[in-house]
Amino acid sequence: MISVGMSTTCVYPFAVEHAFRIARLAGFDSMEIMVTNDPVTQDAEKLLEISDRYGLPISAIHAPVLLLTTFVWGRDPQVKLEKSGELAAAVGADTVVVHPPFRWQSGYAQNFERIVRQTAQNSGVKVAVENMFPWTVRGRSMKAYAPSPDPLDLDVDHMTLDFSHASLSGRDSLEMAMAMGDKLTHIHLCDGATAAADGAILDEHLLPGEGTQPVAETLQYLAGRGWNGSVVAEVNVRQEKDEQYRLDKLVQTVSFAREHLSQEHATREPIPMRELPLKIRQARRAEKRAARG
Repeated sequence: MISVGMSTTCVYPFAVEHAFRIARLAGFDSMEIMVTNDPVTQDAEKLLEISDRYGLPISAIHAPVLLLTTFVWGRDPQVKLEKSGELAAAVGADTVVVHPPFRWQSGYAQNFERIVRQTAQNSGVKVAVENMFPWTVRGRSMKAYAPSPDPLDLDVDHMTLDFSHASLSGRDSLEMAMAMGDKLTHIHLCDGATAAADGAILDEHLLPGEGTQPVAETLQYLAGRGWNGSVVAEVNVRQEKDEQYRLDKLVQTVSFAREHLSQEHATREPIPMRELPLKIRQARRAEKRAARG
């Protein structure tokens, strides 16, 4: 059965513990960890402890390739990717998600395909290159990635399809999924409604069904052809202050995935306080006291 997971980016900058807790309540199967400045995202032992506590395996590691993670694991993008592969293997994840190189990372860009293949071989995990998009700076399109923002232009074995990125690129995600074929390993479940060519500058990561991408049709197509990759929600609910609202939106997201993958969906009950470690119980009580003022 296709796994339906949640990325920790959905609720960033909340702690990893928080992401696992809300994902469990919403009814997701697994987690994708975005490696950030948070030391927990870089620590296999701590990640496995949290994973075991919430009964959610880690299906993927997202390499620290964002501008906000420039200094995570040093400045060398090859080292970042290699460490991501090592972390994925250590936590039992079968996939590392990585973006194409920035064009100013010239040495890395020239050797990117070889580095991706070598990292996969050394770590024993799939390295799935994600589709990106043109940047718009002061109303002008800028080529931020090299040799291409589109993994279909690259000689790589595994690919990640992100619906929001497809929207910004002005692409049809169903057509992309078909073109990727057996190389499509990983899905970032979200949606988008605007394109960079029309002046859009924000990567929206809307809830699936709230944009213009054929998200439902793509999931139905993949389920119909017996695809066995992972679908991971990467929607933007982190700006909402209300916890119940965030949970409701994540339940809506996983329900959308289940419906179009022809799967049953069920939310879960919270883990009883008595089953949590003492430090977490104390932190929860402190949160509740602070909320009461």
